[in-house]
Amino acid sequence: MAERPVFISGAREHGYVYVKNIKFEWFPGFSVKQKQKSIDSFHTNIKKVQPSLKVLEISSKSNIELGVALSAFNLKIKTKNDKEFSVETAFQASKVFEFGGPFIDLYDKSSKEAKKDPRLKISGRLLCFQYFGRKWDLEPKTFFYDWLYTNALSLNTDLSREVVNYDAFTDIEFNPDKSINCQAKSVALFVSLKKLGLLEEALSSIEKFRHIAYIEKQNDVEIKKEDGAHQQINFFDDFEL
Repeated sequence: MAERPVFISGAREHGYVYVKNIKFEWFPGFSVKQKQKSIDSFHTNIKKVQPSLKVLEISSKSNIELGVALSAFNLKIKTKNDKEFSVETAFQASKVFEFGGPFIDLYDKSSKEAKKDPRLKISGRLLCFQYFGRKWDLEPKTFFYDWLYTNALSLNTDLSREVVNYDAFTDIEFNPDKSINCQAKSVALFVSLKKLGLLEEALSSIEKFRHIAYIEKQNDVEIKKEDGAHQQINFFDDFEL
């Protein structure tokens, strides 16, 4: 048996994402077939708990094409100057460590190559992220990843339109004991913001995203731009490495 979280799109009072841990039969092995057996068992048990949920696996192992396309390994960011890379590649290339980074050459690598680059393991403690010249702190823990993924998905109208037909999301590869960021959680957040009519406002600036998506109280003071530093980063702007 294994236990993994399902991320359910929800109301603001749940932080937009409700997390429920589900036990299910785990089928060992690295093949796609074995992974899909585990996914089927996982989803069957989710349905036993809450039959009304429409569940979608978000990973390259998904047996639904939409779920495969929404994998961070496959979801693409394309800039105005035709630079294209995956969400996974951008995330890995943005890491800044004690003894190196960001390793911007990773933008020319595949998702798998970027994630497995040995420098990510030998460069010391992770200090922050740096993307488009802006520094991102490590708190809130999933802030940078959620922002990056949500922006990328918002720019793909076909995927955005399809994914809102679902309200619960899993990632069979995600183990909360070993990882922090999860693409299934980011999708659930996107769907919640979309359905509540908050997505456009949340993506209008980085600080707006933090304020809305993480429901931070800021003394009801309107968030203002400061010398342009908090303006929204447009993925179609020229991207210079």
